[in-house]
This record gives sequence, structure tokens and C-alpha cells, in this order.
Amino acid sequence: MYRSHTCGELRMEHAGQPVTLAGWVQTVRKFGSITFIDLRDRYGITQLLLGESLNALLDQQPLGREFVLQVKGTVTERTNKNPNIPTGDVEITVSEFTVLNGSKTPPFTIQDDTDGGDELRMKYRYLDLRRNLVKQNLTLRYRVNRSVRNFLDSRGFMDIETPYLIKSTPEGARDFVVPSRMNPNQFYALPQSPQTFKQLLMVSGYDRYYQIVKCFRDEDLRADRQPEFTQIDCEMSFVEQEDILNTFEEMTKHVFREIKGIEFNEPFPRMTWDDAMKFYGNDKPDIRFEMKLTDLGEAARGNGFKIFDEAELVVGINAAGCAEYTRKQLDELTEWVKRPQIGMSGLIYVKYNTDGSLKSSVDKFFNERGLQLFAEQCNANPGDLILILAGKEERTRKAMSELRLEMGERLGLRNNNEYKPLWVIDFPLFEYAEEENRWVARHHPFTAPKPEQLHLMDEPAKFGQIKANAYDIVLNGTEIGGGSIRIFQKDLQEKMFGALGMSKEEAQHKFGFLLGAFEYGAPPHGGIAFGFDRFCSLLGGSETIRDFIAFPKNNSGRDVMLDAPSEIDQVQLDELKLSLLK
Repeated sequence: MYRSHTCGELRMEHAGQPVTLAGWVQTVRKFGSITFIDLRDRYGITQLLLGESLNALLDQQPLGREFVLQVKGTVTERTNKNPNIPTGDVEITVSEFTVLNGSKTPPFTIQDDTDGGDELRMKYRYLDLRRNLVKQNLTLRYRVNRSVRNFLDSRGFMDIETPYLIKSTPEGARDFVVPSRMNPNQFYALPQSPQTFKQLLMVSGYDRYYQIVKCFRDEDLRADRQPEFTQIDCEMSFVEQEDILNTFEEMTKHVFREIKGIEFNEPFPRMTWDDAMKFYGNDKPDIRFEMKLTDLGEAARGNGFKIFDEAELVVGINAAGCAEYTRKQLDELTEWVKRPQIGMSGLIYVKYNTDGSLKSSVDKFFNERGLQLFAEQCNANPGDLILILAGKEERTRKAMSELRLEMGERLGLRNNNEYKPLWVIDFPLFEYAEEENRWVARHHPFTAPKPEQLHLMDEPAKFGQIKANAYDIVLNGTEIGGGSIRIFQKDLQEKMFGALGMSKEEAQHKFGFLLGAFEYGAPPHGGIAFGFDRFCSLLGGSETIRDFIAFPKNNSGRDVMLDAPSEIDQVQLDELKLSLLK
């Protein structure tokens, strides 16, 4: 072994012991006839003291940052102790050292407050991974992985691998496709999820399955999305919705207990999809703060204000304690809602002043009583500020949802160290795609409708009323997992495919293997998939999942370290019987 201990291991109880360490040079500090070196490895930092004789060697063989060094010496008590690191009470009085490998000057400093930009650090990701902050993130990811596996193993779940080279099936996003050399002009797809495989495993009798598995979706990227991502994928047989919710609420509590030391003693709250949309404007509400949406249509219309009178929806929120917002601050908010990504034409406000008076941007249309109605409906008190948007229903509700989150951010109500999980249940089974002029599955085509609404599957005019046996687990305004009770009868699955506009021939071509399996005693089953990267980022207090992935892609889906994707040579194209369009 090149070392007897790690650089994060030594304490005062080791004083006087001979040790051998190996690691990377973090810093070199020369003071006359002695030199101090901070030696770093995955486990921590230890200070080295090189005396006069070794100091002379350094003049002949200078050490630089990131040199790989082996040292031998004795553990001694430090004169100037460093309380900020676990090894800060000791140092190594070095008797000999060996340079195992030199290093070029790194393109950025390998420390927490690095001077490297995002793109530069991704190009040299193998260096970025040496930084303590990144190591902490990957360590957390490993601990969450281990915690989940231990929990599921204790509950009788079996880890079963499923294929990566599969058939392309519609699941809501574009597939990544892989040409087959042995089957010219035919293609595999990389799985968006193991959905059909885990259902087949239920048919096979493996009643508790899980995988922590890579999935692939060819879609536009953002902070919480990568082309390849990881799911905690789970399925259970002979269960109902309540069994799934209880099991995976328990798993979530287990992870929080082990990773964050947080104990959730109460059941997670549950909210219907209808209420989530009504009170929060989206199906993944952040319940760390109130500020619920209030429909103000009845109080707003009929007062001669055209914007309100012609709007499909007039909705408000109460920003408690914000009546002292200045005109400049209100103008900033108005410009914020006018941004293209929000898409509103303006913002109306009502100030409920501390003296009890009411002041509004629409005073000439509403008397004191009219403004008082807004205050009453929004449960406002003196000192509060009511913000109102009006327009097309879907856009306005979404815009108010975003404004609510923005106000929560500005008021410091979205604390990353506070965790508020909940279940959102009773989703619609279908949603209507106007551009395609057809019904599409809200989740995926294998989700079962509520049992009491099965009869509506024969009435296309009532598809919009059908609720799904589906559920999402939400944490701090982010969906971290979602699932459903599945369809397990062939006739109902065929009916579902038909409702989505699939002919029997198309359904047989794409999903014949699953329909066939349902003819051989498929059990009732259901499951859930957690976004593992997303869960880790929330536990780590970050908004981007890239911080918790060892080798992530950038926002263009490129690996700038490998320079991938890249061209392939003509020989490979010929073997695959492919030609490229110019």
C-alpha cells in the first residue's frame, strides 16, 4: 500500500506514530527554512511539516499544486491548530517524500471558491470532482442510494436489471435510438423508463421489484433535467393505492432520518389534483408557505374595468406584510409578469395600509367597498398587499403560480433547509391535446382509471371527467416521484389504447408482448418511480441535478469533456447501412 492512513483520519491519539500518507498537494507555504504542505485526498486534508534538510530538496525539486505525493513521517501536535478541519490538531513531521507524479498548472483552482466557470469545470470534470463541495454531493448521492437499497431490501424488494436496448414505444418524450448492425435498417431505443418490463415482472410473479436505473429521454434540458438520468424504480403486486403511498412515504421518511437527521412524525399531507390547481396553480405545490390563489372573478367583474370583465380568470394572492412595497418595487413586479416566459400584460395591486385604508392601481373603477371585497376574499389584514392577474384561464393560473413562487423567494419563505413533502392524488386520466385534436394520457397509457369510473371509458364525451389511480410525491414545490396503479386486464388496456387513438393493429405492433402477457394471469399491480438525481439535489440544498451527477451533460446535451456527441467514421456508417443527409 502507498499509505497507512488517509488524509482525513489522523487525530491527537495518533501522536508519535509513524505513518505513510499519499495524496494531492493542495497548497505549499514556504517559511524560511521550513515548508508547510496541505496534502489532500478523498477523505480530507492533513498538514505536512518539512524541516530544513527536506526544505533544501524542495529547492531542487519544487512541488506544485496537484502533484501526487507520498510522504513518511511522524504524527505530531500542531503549534497553530486549525479548528475548521477534523485533522486540525495534528501535522506530519515528514522524514522523506516521493513525488509519484507531477502536474501541470490546473486550469482553475481546486477549492470550494474556485475561479473556474461552469463550462471550464465541465471540460475538466475529472479535476472538478476533486473539489470538496463536489465530493460532498457525490458522497450524499451514495448515502441516499445505500439508504434506499437497505430500506427496500428490508421490505422484501428484489433488485432486478432490465434491458437498455429495447423497442421504441411512445411514453411522452422522444426516444434515443441505436442502429442495429446485425439487423440492417432497424433500431433499438434506449428506455425512457423500465415501465413495461416491471409490469412484466409482476406478471412473472416477482411481486416486489426495484432498480436504481438509468433512463434516457431526448428532450430539451434545464436545471433539473438531463438526457440520461437515474430513477428509483419500484413495482408491487396485489396492492392498492394506499399500500403504495404508505410504503414509499415510509421510505422517504427513512431517507430523511438517515441522511438529514430529520424525523417526520406525522403522515404526509394529501391534496387532490383539483385543489392543487385551484389553490396553487400547479400540480406540484410548494407548501412551505401559504399565499394561496383566490378566484376574485365574482368581486372583480361588473365594475366597468374591461380587463376584469373580459377575463376568463381573475385571480389574486395575498403577500402578507407587503403593503409598504414602493412604487418602484411594484413596477418591478409588473415588468416581471410581462416577461415572455410569464406572458401577462400587466399586474393589478391592492394595498391594505396599516391604518386600514385601501389603495389600488384600479381606484377609479372600484370604491372602498369594492376593494374591501378583494381584501375579504384574500383574507388580507392591514399591512398586506394583494396582487391580481387576469386573462385566459390556463395562462393566468400558471402565471399566478409563478408569481406566488417569486414572491415566496423574495420574502425568504422558500428555505432550502425546511422540507415540506406531500402527496398529490386523483389526477385526470386524460388531457386533450388541441394541436393533435385527440386525447393523450396524463401520465402514461398503462395507468388505471379509478375503479368507480371504469364505465366512463366507454363514453368519449366524458373522458375529461375520469380520474386516474395515480399519485405524485412532491417536496418543496418539486415532483420527486410519481406512479400509479396499473391496468392489468387485456380488454381494459386495449380500451385505453383505443381512447388514445391507437388502432388495434398499432397497439398489437407496439405492445403485443404486454397484451399477450395479460392473457396469462396478470395480478393487480402498481408502482412508483422517484427521480433519484432530483431527490439528491433537494437533500443537498441545490436547484440543479448536475451538481449530483459525476459526469453530467451541459444544457445543449453535450459532454464537453469527451466532446460528445461526435461524428463517426465512414466504416462504421457502412457497417450500420446508414448514410447521412448533407
